[in-house]
Order: sequence, then C-alpha cells, then structure tokens
Amino acid sequence: MSRKKLTVYDYLKSKGNRQLSVMFVHNAEEAAAAEEANIDMICTSHDVPEFGIFNTFDELKRIRAAAPSCFMQSGGPLSGASEYEALKLSHKYMSIGADCMYGGNWSYKWIRALRDENIPINSHVGLIPGKATWIGGFRAIGKTADEAMGVLTHTLELQEAGAIGVELEVVPPKVAAIITKKVDIMTLSMGSGSDCDGQYLFANDVLGYTDGHTPRHARVYRDFKTEYSKLQKERVGAFKEFHDDTINKKFNDPKVTVQINDEEFDKFEELAEKI
Repeated sequence: MSRKKLTVYDYLKSKGNRQLSVMFVHNAEEAAAAEEANIDMICTSHDVPEFGIFNTFDELKRIRAAAPSCFMQSGGPLSGASEYEALKLSHKYMSIGADCMYGGNWSYKWIRALRDENIPINSHVGLIPGKATWIGGFRAIGKTADEAMGVLTHTLELQEAGAIGVELEVVPPKVAAIITKKVDIMTLSMGSGSDCDGQYLFANDVLGYTDGHTPRHARVYRDFKTEYSKLQKERVGAFKEFHDDTINKKFNDPKVTVQINDEEFDKFEELAEKI
C-alpha cells in the first residue's frame, strides 16, 4: 500500500502528534532504502566535500525518483551573496521535487524574503557546522543558561523570519525539550534528545561507513565499513584475475566468444590470402 507524502502543511501538523524520522542520504540506493523503510523525511545536498558530500546535483534527481513518498529537503553550495541568488537556488531545487530548502547559514533577511515567495525553509540552531568558527569549533551548545537562552532566542527569531523548522544540533535534551514547547515550528534533533519533533541522522553514520571521526550523537546500526573493505578486496582480486587472464590469452573460451563453422572459415582464409 502506497503512503501519502507529507506536504509542508502535514509536516507542521506533525508537531506534538508524532515523531518524524529524518535521514540524510547520499545516493539513490540509500534513498530507495529510506523509501522502503518508511522514513518520513530525507535530506540531501551535493558538492560539499568539506562535509564529506561528493555527489552531484544530478544525483539529487535520482534520489527524488527513488524515494517518491519521502518529504525531501535539499540544499547545496550557494554561489553569490544575495536574496536573488538564494531564491534562484531554491527554485532550482524545488523544480526537481524538493519539498523544502535547507538554509542553515542564511540570514533572517534572506529567510523572510524567501518566505514571502512561499519557499519553505528549515534552518539550524545549536552547533551549526557552517558557523563553527564563530562558536569555537565543533562543540555542544546550551550547557549554560545564557547559551541555552541564546539557542531559544535564535529559534524564535528564525520562526519569526518564516522558517518552518530547525535542525537542533548537540543541545542538552532538557533545553531542547523546552525550546520545542516554546516554538510552533518543527525541531529536528541531532543529538538533542527525544523530546524534539523528529530525529535526524546521517545514513553514513547509521550504516557505519563514516570516514574519520563519528560524531558522539550518531547512532551506528550496521558495520558497512567492514563490508566495504571486504568488497574492495574482492574487487581488487577480480581485477587481478582479469589482468592475468588477459596476459595469458584466456579469452578464446567458447563460453564468451562466437564461432564460425569450418566451411565458412576455409572460405574466409582463401579470400584473406588474396589481399
């Protein structure tokens, strides 16, 4: 039985009614798995190697096709620095089927301008990777009363600007719970506890193939890194066997070639001798 994809209206109505599962996916295969697993929302990006995201914009089209009933958030590198560029970029993603935009580094001014054009935007509070230099690096935010108030104020200001939700990253769960109650928009937890409106994880963490440091708030459900290592060894082995078969001229095997009958071959040899 097919399910109905969330609209922005449904997304906002989920607040206080049910938790949303949110997964960042890197490719169409992960998107297809999210679709089959009934993940509510997928997030996508492209060409952001500093955050380990190497897929192209075209891959986002394949992701959309692979997960037709998942609410989809998209974003990517923003060239230029203007409301017009942000609006142009947003329409580009919406045109391939994105349901909302990620604007974690965007100003209130830009968010207001895009909301005026009915562009749904999820923003970001707490630990914002793109703004880590302003907070002293990648660290938890909200462990003091003043910092916790700062996260609450930031979320309220984003709500006023027109954002429909925020990724609430590495904020103490008790603080996140109060923020979630104080705002009307969606809060998606990344290491901020189960009292937010949804849980957000990256597929590479869930599947256990993250290169380098795995964030504390990530939860690993499978060990794909080991499986990928095994696959790579098998891949190298297969390529070596092919290389050896090439050198040793093992490609006259009737199983992989076509044959000519003796009579036709004799005729061919006679004709070839005349050239």
